[in-house]
Amino acid sequence: MTGWQTLFYKEVLRFWKVSFQTVAAPVLTALLYLLIFAHVLEDRVQVYESVNYTAFLLPGLVMMSVLQNAFANSSSSLIQSKIMGNLVFLLLTPLSHRAWFVAYVGSSIVRGLAVGAGVMAVAWWFAQPTLVAPLWILVFAVLGAALLGALGLIAGLWAEKFDQMAAFQNFIIMPMTFLSGVFYSIHSLPAFWQKVSHLNPFFYMIDGFRYGFFGRSDVSPWLSLLLVGGALAAVSALALHLLKTGYKVRH
Repeated sequence: MTGWQTLFYKEVLRFWKVSFQTVAAPVLTALLYLLIFAHVLEDRVQVYESVNYTAFLLPGLVMMSVLQNAFANSSSSLIQSKIMGNLVFLLLTPLSHRAWFVAYVGSSIVRGLAVGAGVMAVAWWFAQPTLVAPLWILVFAVLGAALLGALGLIAGLWAEKFDQMAAFQNFIIMPMTFLSGVFYSIHSLPAFWQKVSHLNPFFYMIDGFRYGFFGRSDVSPWLSLLLVGGALAAVSALALHLLKTGYKVRH
């Protein structure tokens, strides 16, 4: 194995050895969301014609799980290594900043997709949404997981203790995820909040992902692809720069 492959394997093994916590638990959480919201709103809300609410909800929950777990993977790994002091062993290796980036973000994509696939498999018993454009589903799942993995890398480099990481996740990641159209169409919102939603990059990830299931979305999937791709490029560039300069890693 080359350096980045070894680090990638180590990061995948890190979350997989505790998969009951890192994969099964998020799947259960998403399933509870599905059961509760579907039970309460199934007969009261219909977003797309001929699509029941449970089927509409499923792609949003899958993508939400992908994003949250991709972020958690890279951010938790870095902050744990910094606090426990074993990050120094990585610093002693001749790995480049690009190798770090590929390994951490790559493992985040694997975890995000694993959780997303688990949510889809379990929730399929309750709703069977159509798969109009599977390629769009895969593209947005991978891009979204990569974007949140890179963002988690930045958060892990910035945070110096678990409290800071929890604040980053609770006050930035969670609100942006829940207010991105997971449980509703933004067309149901007042005009002001529709404009606010269009400033949220998470909205484009979930809306583009949902397009792959139903062939319908709140905005053009090509616009979503452009904006998500641009956000990924910007966040990746920042993460690579921080890794290259050793931000809060090399003192």
